[in-house]
Amino acid sequence: MASIAEIESVEEILNGHLPEAEREAVRKILYGKETKPLTIPQAAISLAEKEDFEIKGYAFAAAQEQLRSPRIVRVGLIQNKIVVPTDRPIKEQRDALHQRISTIVKAAADAHVNIICFQEAWTMPFAFCTREKKPWCEFAEAAEDGPTTELVKDLSKQFNMVIISPILERDSLHGDTIWNTAVVVSRGRYLGKHRKNHIPRVGDFNESSYYFEGNTGHPVFQTEFGKIAINICYGRHHPLNWFMFGANGAEIVFNPSATVGELSEPLWGIEARNAAIANSYFTCAINRVGTERFPNEFTSGNGQPAHKDFGHFYGSSYVAAPDGSRTPGLSRTRDGLLIVEMDLNLCRQVRDVWGFKMTQRLDMYATSIAAAAEPNYEPNIIS
Repeated sequence: MASIAEIESVEEILNGHLPEAEREAVRKILYGKETKPLTIPQAAISLAEKEDFEIKGYAFAAAQEQLRSPRIVRVGLIQNKIVVPTDRPIKEQRDALHQRISTIVKAAADAHVNIICFQEAWTMPFAFCTREKKPWCEFAEAAEDGPTTELVKDLSKQFNMVIISPILERDSLHGDTIWNTAVVVSRGRYLGKHRKNHIPRVGDFNESSYYFEGNTGHPVFQTEFGKIAINICYGRHHPLNWFMFGANGAEIVFNPSATVGELSEPLWGIEARNAAIANSYFTCAINRVGTERFPNEFTSGNGQPAHKDFGHFYGSSYVAAPDGSRTPGLSRTRDGLLIVEMDLNLCRQVRDVWGFKMTQRLDMYATSIAAAAEPNYEPNIIS
């Protein structure tokens, strides 16, 4: 029997063991309304085969309206392994990832993608588990005009894409502080950035050794393809974080992440999907893939032996719609590009059906949350 890390996907297991009729019923239960396979141009398929990455495409449907034209957007999500070992020079590691992702972006362009998002801290191994400052802090760079953003500007301009590029940011204007940041580039122009709001302190994921909670709030970026926001990694565990992006008008919220199976996989398929339902927008969950090994051992503070990796990043990137439907996930083991076509009109159509925005009680929540934030708060428990 294959180990959990070696399992390709849930879909592969279903396809291998269930008759077609039962598969359709199970998929409906697991994923809601069916997402139709998207026809992917042969140029993109050929590039994926040549460069050895998975490529999948799906389309969400919305009802035809009489007074609004469809607002069709194609979104791309990239999940990937690191390219060269973690003991290689920093520039070599970064340049190899630049080249790898540029190739996958070319496939996305061939498939007419409008907005693409990379995984969390995509230019480096997820070295924050080590708690070592050297050499990992050298990956940090300026958000506005660092080498990665300059590369992304070129790709964005060349392919007329909006690109979301999560990096380790070095803020030289404020004491060389470091942040976990997502940079947004549109038509080759730096549009803005968002810094990670919630920082984990869970086992090996003790990222406060490098950066603290972000200070950019919950910005929404108006692009020619729709209003987008970025809920970076650990923020997906906080429903109010998702909520505030919706309160600010987001239509698509991206969740670039780095998370391993032993810690979070039972939560992975639930949280972004729940957020799409609760906030009537599309959500895009991206996780890196592979096992990253480091030169020096580190411990988890749990009495277990020291180790040089902290588990398998299980990929499984997917997109969820406001009606609760979702795509199948990408592979748990391979680099991949997920292409999803969506009609943003579905956001308002779902709001009209369910009325979540009308029936929420923001005034009551605001009063209760303000009270709960006070040090002398007493829970409202009746006995």
